[in-house]
Amino acid sequence: MNPLKSTITVIKQFFQFIPRNLIPTLAKKHDVDKKARTFSPTSHVVSLMYSQLAHSISLNDICDALRNHNGVLTTLRESTPPSRNGLSHANKVRNADMAEELFWEVKAQLEKVHPQFGYRSRPGGKGYVGIPRRFKRTINAVDSTTIQLVANCMDWAKHRRQKAAAKMHLRLDLGTFLPRFAIVKSAKNNDAHEAAAVCADLTAGEITVFDKAYVDFVHLYDLTIRGVFWVSRGKDNMQYEVVRNLSEPKGDIIRDVEIKLKSAKTNENYGGLTLRLVEAWVEIKGEKKKMIFITNNFTWAASSVCELYKARWGIEVFFKEIKQTLQLADFMGYSENAIRWQVWSAMLVYLLLRYISYLSGWRGTFNRLFTAIRAVLWSTLDMMDVLKCCQGEGARMRAAPEQSYLPGFDALFFT
Repeated sequence: MNPLKSTITVIKQFFQFIPRNLIPTLAKKHDVDKKARTFSPTSHVVSLMYSQLAHSISLNDICDALRNHNGVLTTLRESTPPSRNGLSHANKVRNADMAEELFWEVKAQLEKVHPQFGYRSRPGGKGYVGIPRRFKRTINAVDSTTIQLVANCMDWAKHRRQKAAAKMHLRLDLGTFLPRFAIVKSAKNNDAHEAAAVCADLTAGEITVFDKAYVDFVHLYDLTIRGVFWVSRGKDNMQYEVVRNLSEPKGDIIRDVEIKLKSAKTNENYGGLTLRLVEAWVEIKGEKKKMIFITNNFTWAASSVCELYKARWGIEVFFKEIKQTLQLADFMGYSENAIRWQVWSAMLVYLLLRYISYLSGWRGTFNRLFTAIRAVLWSTLDMMDVLKCCQGEGARMRAAPEQSYLPGFDALFFT
């Protein structure tokens, strides 16, 4: 069964989910329109989104492809193909805060139109499957991912003698599997320095889970007095004394105790409050390892503390999806501004792919969704019907050896 025809291309159908006046409005707000002459802000956004959807590996790759489809490109809100130098210059000098705000504005608009978007946009119509179902509160996972760069070209991002990297610090809502806050900057600063900014707008009653790299007791005290529950792993050198037992060992739970920090400075940083420590056996890659978790909640079951930390793995799944599917390996600019344009464009494409997944009832993997759309970008097909056909709702083709064309081999060889 062939997909239904459409009057517009797939790439135009994809781009239509961005509100029409949003890009010009943000361009004016961030003074981007003042630096745009023949290459409009809309053309800039379209070019970078295309580079993600097509997995372009260079500026020439983007420019040549868009120039070859110039006629179709003009139907995308009168966009024009860029020159190589024009696109490079735009990435370097146009304020990347516009790209960041564009992502959050589009996300807010999609969630306003479809409040269930996110909760039902992953395969199977659910959020992240690793969330303990008995928790009805918002569960946030906080972590960072390193984006390797070329050291000799990117002095702003050098964090070792011969290495350069940018970092994305992210807070992910595990219920919707969509970002709630993100920072993209040099990897020079450690994770604990960014913890306060990443968690700044958490509200009382929410839960946040992070690795021990984000443990900073000044920040943890701030979360506690704001009524935010948190779970993390305890650092190996953490010094403490046991105040009392909270529950008896059971199953994989070795101990569940209330503790007080022994270091005078650390204790002062945490306001003299006590913590809860849960030590348990945790299975990792088929082997059980002993781990220590700390939290400011004293009412959950000890097993729930372990399960909440285990749910943090969802953010690693998110990073894997965007880094292995989208174009976050080959960068088309050396400046910090250009890197931010490319990263936020990738995040926007990810967001729209998830939205399309929600609208179409997609049941396959995120990677297959991406490749299905990439294959028909310039075709005049109905995008939703393409995805319907890809999910097997129609005839499937069966490969046969005699259909292969291999140099030096005859079809009779296979008979």
